[in-house]
Amino acid sequence: MSEINDPKFVRLRQAMVKLIVAHTKFCSEEIHKEHLDERVMAAMSTVPRHEFVPSELQEVAYENMPLPIGYGKTISQPFMVALMTDLLEISEDDNVLEVGTGLGYQAAILAELASKVFTIEIIEELATEAKKRSRKVGYENIEFRVGDGSRGWAEHAPYDKIIVTAAPELIPTALLEQLRVGGRMVIPAGTEEMQQLLLVIKDQAGKVTTREIIPVLFSTLIVSH
Repeated sequence: MSEINDPKFVRLRQAMVKLIVAHTKFCSEEIHKEHLDERVMAAMSTVPRHEFVPSELQEVAYENMPLPIGYGKTISQPFMVALMTDLLEISEDDNVLEVGTGLGYQAAILAELASKVFTIEIIEELATEAKKRSRKVGYENIEFRVGDGSRGWAEHAPYDKIIVTAAPELIPTALLEQLRVGGRMVIPAGTEEMQQLLLVIKDQAGKVTTREIIPVLFSTLIVSH
């Protein structure tokens, strides 16, 4: 596997960030903002995305498109990773739950911004590989678990922020319950034919509101029975 700070990949990462900036402006009317948070963009500039894709896809790791990672799963396009992270409004002392680890790229972005990241992946092989890749790059503030993410991770709840990277038809009740009062969740939801990225906010009274952001297409959230 390539060196983390290979100058070629540093240049490609800088080009990726410029693409995200352009894509954000292009979608500004839909997402109601022309710029993403500077801390989020700094994280996108820092995390070596090529370390979180299959080795044969490293050369295209910084293209603004989703890529296959095996087991019928994909790593989301960089713009979507940046947008979802931005919507969470993560603080440095936040504990964040991620549902759908994949190979660990989104968790690494979260780890740049939050105090602690708890991430769940239902496919054991992906979870094992994600942990190995994250540790290689140097992220020690991520905890990994193999399991059904729709049930959350009650042991460490409540969470300040929750991000889901696969789409259920409806927002799982367990995740709503594990979201802290004052917390935010970003989750795609809907049928395979029609999904929306949702921002979920639980106010200080515990009331939950949702807002549709943009139409999306994510893998279906796998639920164990």
